[in-house]
Amino acid sequence: MLRITNTHTGKKEPFIPLEEGKVRMYVCGPTVYGLIHLGNARPAVVFDAFRRYLEYRGFKVTMVQNFTDIDDKIINAANAVGVDYKRYADRFIAEYWVDAHLLGLRAANFHPRTTDYLPEIIDIIQRLIVKGHAYVADGDVYFSVKSFPRYGELSNRKIEEMLSGARVDPSENKRFPLDFALWKAAKPGEPSWESPWGNGRPGWHIECSAMSMSLLGESFDIHAGGNDLVFPHHENEKAQSEALTGKPFARYWMHNGMLRFSGEKMAKSVGNIFNAREAVMRFGRDAVRLFLLSKHYTSPIDLSEEFLQDSRKAARRVRDTLKRAQNAGIAEKFVKADPWVMEVESRFEEALDDDFNTPVAVSLIFELVNILNTALDNNDEERAARAYDLIVRRFGPVLGLFDLQEEERKRADEENLFDSVMNVILDTRNHLRKQKQYELADQIRDKLEKLGIKLMDTPQGTQFTLDADG
Repeated sequence: MLRITNTHTGKKEPFIPLEEGKVRMYVCGPTVYGLIHLGNARPAVVFDAFRRYLEYRGFKVTMVQNFTDIDDKIINAANAVGVDYKRYADRFIAEYWVDAHLLGLRAANFHPRTTDYLPEIIDIIQRLIVKGHAYVADGDVYFSVKSFPRYGELSNRKIEEMLSGARVDPSENKRFPLDFALWKAAKPGEPSWESPWGNGRPGWHIECSAMSMSLLGESFDIHAGGNDLVFPHHENEKAQSEALTGKPFARYWMHNGMLRFSGEKMAKSVGNIFNAREAVMRFGRDAVRLFLLSKHYTSPIDLSEEFLQDSRKAARRVRDTLKRAQNAGIAEKFVKADPWVMEVESRFEEALDDDFNTPVAVSLIFELVNILNTALDNNDEERAARAYDLIVRRFGPVLGLFDLQEEERKRADEENLFDSVMNVILDTRNHLRKQKQYELADQIRDKLEKLGIKLMDTPQGTQFTLDADG
């Protein structure tokens, strides 16, 4: 049985969904004011793989991942470059999808934006006011922490301890220092929407309650994200949602550990950013995913270029072995289940059933790579086919690793682009020759030859070959 660490209880618990055979999960997505870094990528990759494993185990998964498209950071960043907040947010949502593709992330079932859920947000706030859990103060609306006795149970904090570090901005009209904003009154020059309390915009926490409950129901199975969100974001989500409905909000809370750079959390505010796109372009998708799945998801993970280089070398070793198997015709062989295959599958499932222990699952893949290499050395096609099948068709897809078809498509695209560029170069050179500008035409030929591309002028036109040693 699958067991996961529930932040709410601090224990590893059997996973029992609210509805048999179905899982409803919400994963906090990015605030879109810049390109995502590897710290943002970790929860995206971890919970993408976790969803894949749930489906592998036969669950029908409905996954929601939001975009926060209105926020102080977005407004400030948009103002800094002189564009409308929406145009700014739309740009970085589009950039997110570029990065998601590079990282091999599958789209969630729903990707709601905060600004598309203003009616739902306003409705929730109105109902919280009626129930005595929220109050209006000069156009702002605050959640009353004292009205919810269980406040602090998710993050395991006591109100007295939280009060010692609480600071209240003089512009805030809170009744209690820990109360948090559900609605912020409009400020000059900021985007705003109409509400019963005057023009304004939603607070950070209320948006996720509105989107998750609208798409998954008042109670759902899993709420996930980075452990930097446990407090205050998820604590506040839980409080306002359960105060509203009187029901448990999420049955399980899953949180991944932070990515650390020289011992510090990776964050834009700290300035120790390692861009996810840059990482994939430099080291490859498999290397980045291997790196992010190499430690248990609840543990922090230290980032360095050396670690990414190590992951790149490991990924290349796997791919080289798989290509070797393909060249030997192993990929086409049909594999029947036998006791050895079933035993290896059982070990894989045991690892991931044990709180999604990806390091053990990854080590099993590398064990299979060794078996595959040995089988190829010994011309043991049957054993090689079993190992290849387990890596490529069973375990790799669960972790989003070693998609050979994707690599072939990428190589084909690169070859098509190369051919197109060469055609432009050859057309330009032929035009120069017709204009009797032979010196320039010869310069193009000579420079291409230095790059290992040899031109041959024939009666049928100019052709080129690639010098393997160039």
